[in-house]
Amino acid sequence: MQKRFMGWSLVILFLLAVPAWAGAPTAAVENTVTRVLDVLKDPQLKGPQAKEAKTQKLRVIYKDMFDEMEFSRRTLTRNWNKFTPDQRREFVDLFEQVMEKTYLDRILEYSNEKVVFYKETLIGDDKAEVQSKIITSSKEVPIYYRMILKSGKWKVYDVVVENVSLVQNYRTQFSEILASGTPEDLLATLRKKVKTH
Repeated sequence: MQKRFMGWSLVILFLLAVPAWAGAPTAAVENTVTRVLDVLKDPQLKGPQAKEAKTQKLRVIYKDMFDEMEFSRRTLTRNWNKFTPDQRREFVDLFEQVMEKTYLDRILEYSNEKVVFYKETLIGDDKAEVQSKIITSSKEVPIYYRMILKSGKWKVYDVVVENVSLVQNYRTQFSEILASGTPEDLLATLRKKVKTH
């Protein structure tokens, strides 16, 4: 279930988008989709020999899309204060690598599903939720993107798939580790996960 959820939540943003309403946050998502599709459709990046070059281009887009610090803080919530500054830096780096690997694996399986963006809700001056749905041959799956405005740029800090939050999903996993362990225990778990990728 977790793998399936991760796959949906990370790949949806990068599929063929049909924006029905476009404010600044939605436009930011649409721009990301366009950039990803350009990479996926590039004839010079076809075939196994081009996989590494394609992956590198997609990695740049991934880093530009997510606010990793916001994602990390919201995932750890109160536990963030248990980490030293060095541990926080390592956590953000390791967590980014785990998320990035999942994203890259999924997006390379792109198969022309369609996404419709149909609603944008501003939450104060610096947060928004962009609602969308993925349309497959058999069903429609609701996907919501929670975004934050920092330094004039909208970035994603959470993805909600069928009412399940990516942040909440990881928060539950990490809280279980930290309930009986230390920040170092969680970092060790993430280091192992990064190595096995």
